[in-house]
Amino acid sequence: MRPEELRPRQASTAASDHTLDELIEREFALIGSRMLKGDGMAKATGRAVFTDDLALPGMLHAKIVRSPHPHARILSIDTAGAEAMEGVKAVVTGADMPEKYCIIPWTRDEEALCVDKVRFVGDAVAAVAAVDEDTANRAVAAIRVLYEPLPAYFDPRDALEPDPEDEPIHAPKKEGHNGNITKTLKLEFGAVDEEMEASDVVVEGDYYFEGSTHAPIEPHCAVGWVDLEGKLTVWSSTQVPHYLHRELARVLDLDVARIRVVQPVVGGAFGGKSEPFDLEFCVAKLAQKTGRPVKILYTREEVFYSHRGRHPMRMKCRLGADRKGRIRAVDHDILLDGGAYASFGLVTTYYAGQLLTAPYAFGSYRFDSTRVYTNKPPCGPKRGHGSVQPRFAFEVQLDRLARELELDPIELRRRNFMGTGRTINELRVQSNGFMECLDAVEKASGWKDKFGRLPRGRGIGVAGSCYISGTNYPIYPNDMPQSAVQMAIERSGRVTVWSGASEIGQGSDSVVAYIAAEELGVPLDYVRVISADTDHVPVDLGAYSSRETFMVGNAAIHAARQLREKVTGAVAEMWEVAAGRVGLAGGWAFDLKDTARKMPISEAFNIAEAKHGTLGATGWYDTPKDVHGEYRGGTIGASPAYSFTAHVAEVEVDEETGVVDVKNIWIAHDCGRALNPVLVEGQMEGSAYMGFAEALMEEQVFKSHMEGKAGLHNGPSLLDYRIPTSLDTPELESLIIESIDPEGPYGAKEAGEGPLHPSIPAIANAIHDAVGIRMDSLPFSPPRVWRALQAASGRIVEDDGSPATSMPRGRGDSPTSARPLPYRTPAGL
Repeated sequence: MRPEELRPRQASTAASDHTLDELIEREFALIGSRMLKGDGMAKATGRAVFTDDLALPGMLHAKIVRSPHPHARILSIDTAGAEAMEGVKAVVTGADMPEKYCIIPWTRDEEALCVDKVRFVGDAVAAVAAVDEDTANRAVAAIRVLYEPLPAYFDPRDALEPDPEDEPIHAPKKEGHNGNITKTLKLEFGAVDEEMEASDVVVEGDYYFEGSTHAPIEPHCAVGWVDLEGKLTVWSSTQVPHYLHRELARVLDLDVARIRVVQPVVGGAFGGKSEPFDLEFCVAKLAQKTGRPVKILYTREEVFYSHRGRHPMRMKCRLGADRKGRIRAVDHDILLDGGAYASFGLVTTYYAGQLLTAPYAFGSYRFDSTRVYTNKPPCGPKRGHGSVQPRFAFEVQLDRLARELELDPIELRRRNFMGTGRTINELRVQSNGFMECLDAVEKASGWKDKFGRLPRGRGIGVAGSCYISGTNYPIYPNDMPQSAVQMAIERSGRVTVWSGASEIGQGSDSVVAYIAAEELGVPLDYVRVISADTDHVPVDLGAYSSRETFMVGNAAIHAARQLREKVTGAVAEMWEVAAGRVGLAGGWAFDLKDTARKMPISEAFNIAEAKHGTLGATGWYDTPKDVHGEYRGGTIGASPAYSFTAHVAEVEVDEETGVVDVKNIWIAHDCGRALNPVLVEGQMEGSAYMGFAEALMEEQVFKSHMEGKAGLHNGPSLLDYRIPTSLDTPELESLIIESIDPEGPYGAKEAGEGPLHPSIPAIANAIHDAVGIRMDSLPFSPPRVWRALQAASGRIVEDDGSPATSMPRGRGDSPTSARPLPYRTPAGL
């Protein structure tokens, strides 16, 4: 096939397919149309360049020495054997980079390479650069590290109440404090105890959410190079080039202006690359020592041990309501297993409670949230950071409440709809399409004909959720914009946008192109986007918390409208009409009252340049500051806008084997305005897929007390870590709901994380509808479901099938849940 045959055509709804008169009748020329994704062809044809594709002249390959112990002091590191090997060019240890770092500046507790202690199996101790990977691997094996093993904590409940004779995982911040605790907090809104006491119905439950990891196709990779002038460049598959830029400067004690961070194409991230990692510091330091480029590519096993994925959480939940189902009180007690380091854990501890308060109105609310360290790989943000776990528990609680009151679960949710305004914890909501989401999934799924009416073994369940469209404040305190672009018009009609946004597959580069084409009237393929290179683009804080479309989109509109004003003004002056009569669309500048009077867009740009000089503009966006309460912690969870979602899942349960087959998931998501429905649907379906995967399969599990194997991952490979293939995935139907938000770009909100949340509880509630059991612990694996069925029927059995007096732990259940929550159907359900 010739290259020209691969060239994509404009989508059928592109502006070029409409007459100018037709475009005038439309609200937007391009926005809202089904458009191509800017990087789609490069990825589909193999032309996209990922970090591991980089091969620089003289490049060395490095490997990292990792701890075999979950908790141990480092007594000595002998690198002589490695340094003497032919082909080895440099070795670095923690002594070369002792400065502690963390993505959250208040909880810096991690070193690029451990200095005096390791805290999980896989913790980085030293790194070796050699002429090839085989030599580097042999050199790693030649480094001798002497350890003094220490007692390890694998269960957060043990870490919360440690033996006073045992050394804590981290040194206590204050005398008398527990060094195993990252953060503890308690927030209360309203008189919870009084409202709970006055409630007509109280539903209580204990829930366990097993941890999971991101499993991106592309492993972490970084390349470091120092040029002849001493300037450091790091290429990395990161989600946060700006934060990496800052931390490299701080840890390596370099002038930030003498560091460049470049993000090549990223092959999946989902939150797993949203902070600095050991490999980025190591390639930088090794490049400094050798004067040559250095690359580190994680093995798949290293990806699993580096982790930063979903926190395991234990949740004790109480929900009180009146007889009409209106929520009077919600009380959650949450214990988070954070792993060995803080990562984003300070924020996660707040998100576990702060993000539960919509789309429903609470009469009162309290959450007590504690994150503890354990000697396992550190947890961090995974798609839907911090709020997926408590949303699972709460939406199952709502289903229990509906059963207790003999209400339809969708009707119960409608009765508690909060609308717009302020949540119980004072978060501002300006748009809310949740009722429309409920209507959409109710109709599309045939809910009224199916709920409670399907034959035994088949069931249907519903759940809702809410999520942020970016965090309202940056990770480090400052008063500067959160996102910015530069935009320039060229005489040929081409538009170039320099964007700091981090494109990780979600389409942020495409979004700024759509906006530039919409505002300036050029064909979409006339727009060039240059992004994620700190030498060339303004600052954007990165791809996390569903912030990119919202924030860089607003910045792009800001820049483009400045240029549009100059172009339309110059043309209007030439035509001797008011500037408001000049339209830009479909590659033309034209008179809105007489479309026969028109000129090619390039000619309009030339007229504007002749009047104003070279045409360029900067645009930026910062968040409003009146969107949260003034209490301590009120800013965490605050966002300029919130998305809303409802799912209905339909399942079939095999009672002989415990196998759950999810047949369909209907996904209704309020994304504000859908700038490109194709991208929105892709995000909705990808999110629902990941929720489905966590519901039925995923477990990031570690051995706890096996002699010589404590702290080892149960299966750190894509062969052993179970995720669904396309053959396992249910039918997914996306139903876009548009509640136009006044703060969003053209009214848009997020679509990349919110649609994950309801999948899990909707499946759990569907299982109950099918066979009458409550799945309070994840994942809903066949052994767990089968044992729950046996327990419900009074036939609790051991692994060998013999009767048991207590609930056994089945294959695939987490060793961290050695004290499992009982499976039970509460009275009245």
